[in-house]
Amino acid sequence: MDEANLHFRIDTSGGVPIYLQLIEQVKYHIANGVLEPGDELPSVRSLAERNLVNPNTVARAYMELEREGVIYKRRGRGTYVSEQKVEMTLDQKVEIIRELLEKAVIEGRQLGVSTTQLRMTLEQTLKKFPRRRL
Repeated sequence: MDEANLHFRIDTSGGVPIYLQLIEQVKYHIANGVLEPGDELPSVRSLAERNLVNPNTVARAYMELEREGVIYKRRGRGTYVSEQKVEMTLDQKVEIIRELLEKAVIEGRQLGVSTTQLRMTLEQTLKKFPRRRL
């Protein structure tokens, strides 16, 4: 896994602790195949610097993920994704989409876009992508 392709969205205004956001996003990347078993995760320092968070916060997230068996550490070598499968429920997936749509609506409102225009934009965007069976 190329670190440059691994992105985390940190929201400091949402009230969810950053370490929990990191945990959920690592699990999300595993569930969606962005991270696969054996892939190396960014170092605590690297992830903290890239996301402008305290290294202790990243270390706490990694410690919890390791406790859950999602990742493992090789002393002196790094932190890796374990073989344990991570799956997301439909509710978890819908919640991620809801949060993204909420941010898009807020941005649209700040730009002066009407509710009708937002709905039309969503419908047009949905038409661009074929349906997938759940």
